[in-house]
Amino acid sequence: MVSGEGRIRQALRVWLPVGFFLVLALFPFYWMAITSIKPNAELYNKNVMPLIVHAPTLNHYVDLLTKSSFLLWTWNTMLVAVVATAISLILGTMLAYPLARMRFAGSSLIAMTIAAIYLVPQPLLFIPLADVINHLHLGNTLTSVILTYPTMLVPFCAWLLLGYFKTVPKELEEAARIDGASRLQTMWTIFLPLCTPGFISAGIFAFTLSQNEFLYALIFLTKSSVRTVPVGVISELIRGDVFYWGQLMAGALLGSIPVAIIYSFFVEHYVAGLTAGSVKA
Repeated sequence: MVSGEGRIRQALRVWLPVGFFLVLALFPFYWMAITSIKPNAELYNKNVMPLIVHAPTLNHYVDLLTKSSFLLWTWNTMLVAVVATAISLILGTMLAYPLARMRFAGSSLIAMTIAAIYLVPQPLLFIPLADVINHLHLGNTLTSVILTYPTMLVPFCAWLLLGYFKTVPKELEEAARIDGASRLQTMWTIFLPLCTPGFISAGIFAFTLSQNEFLYALIFLTKSSVRTVPVGVISELIRGDVFYWGQLMAGALLGSIPVAIIYSFFVEHYVAGLTAGSVKA
């Protein structure tokens, strides 16, 4: 039998690494939070302990919401993220379903190409995409980023959904086809409802990447009225060599709240979708 001291040592061996990595993961959020409520006198005083707030204030949040276009940037970000995510899920499903359920020449090559396209870095794509946007006269419009974000989201969504689609038993579709359902009816009523965890995991990833994307938004959105949160905060709260750290951290913290809420509600489905996709893809 293990003694009480032995159980304590065993628990410490298990939980100390977990606690260390948990503190390491949460420290950036703690730093953002305390910086956003510190008065400027504390922020720029090197004699004050930086990990403690002595006189908390909400002035940075008030200035961010009243003296900048943060609320408008937030609306733009949510609109772009939702629309781009919906487009990416629809196109990703249309691409992944035939690869997972139909046999035709070149299907394996197409699946490998999808994964390869996702690995292409953004700096190689923004120049031709900028040329296309200019020819379509879509500069400084939210449509420009709504159309360009799927170029990086669709390949990953298709790859993830392809792996998850392969986990659904083919017998269910075959039974529906025997009963007289068409392939489209089978896909819509039988197949897709079973893939909800896959859609949730792909949707969360697409939404997160759309909300945090910086390069395309920086290039295509130069007016304050159409900027998203990442570009707006950096462009208007950093003026020359002056950094408004309190408002910057307040904007970063507020911008991360929607993603944190989404992950907290759908974390189980997200993990299930990623696990199935990684195993079967």
